[in-house]
Amino acid sequence: MKIGLYFGSFNPVHVGHLIIANHLINNTALDQVWFVVSPQNPFKQSSSLLNEYHRLHLVNLAIEGESRLRASNVEFKLPKPSYTIDTITYLEEKYPDHAFSIIMGSDGFQNLDKWKNYQALIKDRTFFIYKRPGFEVTQTFGAAIEILNAPLLDISSTAIRALIKEKKSIRFLVPDSVKEEIESNSYYRG
Repeated sequence: MKIGLYFGSFNPVHVGHLIIANHLINNTALDQVWFVVSPQNPFKQSSSLLNEYHRLHLVNLAIEGESRLRASNVEFKLPKPSYTIDTITYLEEKYPDHAFSIIMGSDGFQNLDKWKNYQALIKDRTFFIYKRPGFEVTQTFGAAIEILNAPLLDISSTAIRALIKEKKSIRFLVPDSVKEEIESNSYYRG
């Protein structure tokens, strides 16, 4: 099975994430897209992160009923911070019949050479890169890449968290089930 790994904090997951995952399912040979919820991104501050189990639950709510989308807590069991090379190595050992690819934005791809063991990461793996405005892919780092013109929405989890703190509506930015869960548990209010 061909699996695309979509790594992120998903703090919270929003419709922009879901549109990208759906675009990949519809326009590539991937059989599934796994949302790999990162407990701690080595490039981000962890102080603003909602508990990883709550974020995983929100992703599960967002993709409910979509058989080709899956939420993964694999990084919860691995040492923190999470490094993509460690996660993918673990997954390839656990699921030797699957072929794993990496899904990321062109903004993140520009920093690939700063990632832990990036030379090993690019070996025998495809990167599905969705374009982000202002971040052209000018360097491939020797990786096998497929550039996608996925529909992008100018939505960020940071902006959603700010709206919640300001007690403003996040309707239409996140699935209704995610909005209801955030509101009923007062997530991101603090």
